[in-house]
Amino acid sequence: MHVCSFVGFLLLLLFISRIMDGSVANTEEILPPTIQRLMKGYNKYLRPFFGNGPVTVGMSLDIASIDTISEINMDYTATIFLRQRWTDERLCFDGNKSLSLDGRLVELLWVPDTFIVDSKKSFLHDITVENRLIRIFPNGTVLYALRITTTVACSMDLTKYPMDRQTCMLQLESWGYNVKDVVFYWTRGNQSVSGLDHLQLAQYTLEDHYTSESEAVYETGNYPKLIFHFKLKRSILYFILETYVPSSALVVLSWVSFWISQSSVPARICIGVTTVLTMTTLMMGARTSLPNANCFIKAIDVYLGICFSFIFGALIEYAVAHFCTLHQPNAANAYMYGQEMQEREDEMNGIVTSFGSHALRARKREEMLSRMGSVNNPTPSESKEDVSSSQPQTRCTKCMSRARRIIRCLYCCKVENPHYIDNYSRLTFPLSFVIINLLYWTYYLYF
Repeated sequence: MHVCSFVGFLLLLLFISRIMDGSVANTEEILPPTIQRLMKGYNKYLRPFFGNGPVTVGMSLDIASIDTISEINMDYTATIFLRQRWTDERLCFDGNKSLSLDGRLVELLWVPDTFIVDSKKSFLHDITVENRLIRIFPNGTVLYALRITTTVACSMDLTKYPMDRQTCMLQLESWGYNVKDVVFYWTRGNQSVSGLDHLQLAQYTLEDHYTSESEAVYETGNYPKLIFHFKLKRSILYFILETYVPSSALVVLSWVSFWISQSSVPARICIGVTTVLTMTTLMMGARTSLPNANCFIKAIDVYLGICFSFIFGALIEYAVAHFCTLHQPNAANAYMYGQEMQEREDEMNGIVTSFGSHALRARKREEMLSRMGSVNNPTPSESKEDVSSSQPQTRCTKCMSRARRIIRCLYCCKVENPHYIDNYSRLTFPLSFVIINLLYWTYYLYF
């Protein structure tokens, strides 16, 4: 019984092998003779012109879209059509028409090992099938096209944000073949990259783009590299409406307190504190779309800092004015206040005069002793004592003179009428803000 089952199993295997041989024969009959002849003896592990010089690979790009440009991650995401052309002498055939093959047949051919430098994440679209194109021309030229979405790093200088201009790059290199094996070139120079004219970006406008060719130098050798540069200019209108106008309006709102009476303490304090807190919230919201660990001092930070300084200055102005109002002498005590200040000044003058006269007498005594050297010769110890005693007196005189100057300066800074502080602020605050705005916009827009 075991012998019968073993014989049956052998017959089943023989039947299956016959069916497989028939299917292979049918597949070979379905393939065109041209393809069968090209694939016969073809070795995909050897590059074209192996041992006879490098193979030249021409490239072109079609930018389908630039989806996002992130300042937080400093990268951009783009969908591109990458087209590569090279000549493989083993794929020449007779005829005048090209052959368009299924993209899955690319596994049977040699293709360049091109990769995207600085790519963080990339993938090949595969809906409904892998988005590949293989086309072979009679002279052996191969066209290989891919549809790729990639996220590429882009180093950004955010010093002038949001009035900045950024230059990003897309670099293509060969992974394993050096310049002795493969040479890259742009097929049509700067015209090799297309699709940029109809791009619509959220915050940027495309200013310029160009291509270049270079070599990547590594420890293992020099490798071919193609670079696509594109310059972006940020649209500032969004930030003007979102940040600049509200912050400027808060500054103007803080000036309303200059026209409110100094006796209305709750009203002026409420305006000052509310504008300060609102400005703080606006400053925190403006930084949410930027890197947290960013070391740049950006243009928007400078402007928000200026606005916060003016708003806080308006609050401090009322504090100073109110303090001066509380400590201003009234009309009944004005005369006594002036007499007191005069007495203090006379007292300071008397102290300085006494110190000065004492120092003068010491100097005269020293001159008299020097003239009477032969008659009364003072001992060295006595002269040293006189000189040493005159030095601290001279120092005290200088200190008292400086104190007098400081007191006079403080007396000159005394506010006669605290209500004048508001009058001066109504002019100085707006004028200073306008001048600083002119300097700010001139610097960041033209320098």
